[in-house]
Amino acid sequence: MAETKYLIVGGGMTADAAVAGIRKHDDGGDVTLIGAEPHAPYNRPPLSKGLWKGKPLETIWRKGTEGGVNLLLGRTACTLDVAARTVKDDRGGTHRFEKLLLATGGTPRRLPFAGDGVIYFRTLDDYRRLRALADERDRFAVIGGGFIASEVAAALALYGREVVMIVPEESIGARLFPKQLGAYLNEYYRSKGVELRTGERVTGIERRGERAAIRTGATGAGALEVDAVVAGLGITPNTALAETAGLAIEDGIVVDEMLRTNRAGVYAAGDVATFTSPALGRRIRVEHEDNALTMGGVAGENMAGASLPYRHLPFFYSDLFDLGYEAVGEVDSRLETFADWLEPNRKGVVYYLRAGRVRGVLLWDVWGKVDAARALIAEPGPFAPADLVGRIAP
Repeated sequence: MAETKYLIVGGGMTADAAVAGIRKHDDGGDVTLIGAEPHAPYNRPPLSKGLWKGKPLETIWRKGTEGGVNLLLGRTACTLDVAARTVKDDRGGTHRFEKLLLATGGTPRRLPFAGDGVIYFRTLDDYRRLRALADERDRFAVIGGGFIASEVAAALALYGREVVMIVPEESIGARLFPKQLGAYLNEYYRSKGVELRTGERVTGIERRGERAAIRTGATGAGALEVDAVVAGLGITPNTALAETAGLAIEDGIVVDEMLRTNRAGVYAAGDVATFTSPALGRRIRVEHEDNALTMGGVAGENMAGASLPYRHLPFFYSDLFDLGYEAVGEVDSRLETFADWLEPNRKGVVYYLRAGRVRGVLLWDVWGKVDAARALIAEPGPFAPADLVGRIAP
């Protein structure tokens, strides 16, 4: 049995940030990291952004686990015994810990009928597989209209490949953006050469030699043949290990403001953790880089003896061809929205309101204003749309 002071289950950005947090207070304590991927921690956003625009692959690697960390990669933690303070992995290893961080992330949602021929884009190996196909083949289907799907479709088109995007909703980003902006995005993607099929759901995929034939529920539509299929359907938080150990689960592993679970000595952070946001007044779970890094760092510090409440309201960002945005809070198209455009659909600020309070802000080609958006979300209001004109100046 191996013994370690700090055990981290998960090998992503959250885990890497946690090591840095631990080292702020304890530069000598043993740290062991169990990661399911065969790679050391790396930055995930470039996989669907910068690497397709020429950014070198070697720039994605993170530095937090270099030296002084026992990396156990290509392993999966199978059982957690909180009373015995042990974790067993799929290679038969047993690891005793003093403090444990669960940074297990999430697993991509999969289509119920497709086999291994679909790339559910999330990891470095997914990127390498897709990039190799893009170097050899011409026509790609991207299923989904959300965050990852919209980025991958843009990346492939920028790489000079034919792209068919199959979106079940009426527009790209329909769950995030107001209808007018979603309609603009549809036409913008078409202007970039993307064949966009909105309001269609994939009902079947079959192999035809080296190609794939995709069927949708569209009336009268025949099978769509492509060279490769990519799906971006969101993720499901990896909570199985926590559930079997009796940790509280609520759309993720429940943590308090110190990022502690309901079992002493066990923490959780990143995509898998659900926490209370003071600014929004409710529990949330966030699957983006800012939360992974900030939350992981705070969890690591608290594991090493600090007492830092996690009150951060994370932001996220995206690049879509020549368009880009940052967003913070509840960016949900079901809320009341008010758009303050400097140039319609090209530059401006979209506010998301509930009962007179600003709950989210979309900064569309507006940069350096995330802190201003956070401050506005923290204000009690009430706000009418007219009160928000020019409130965050582009």
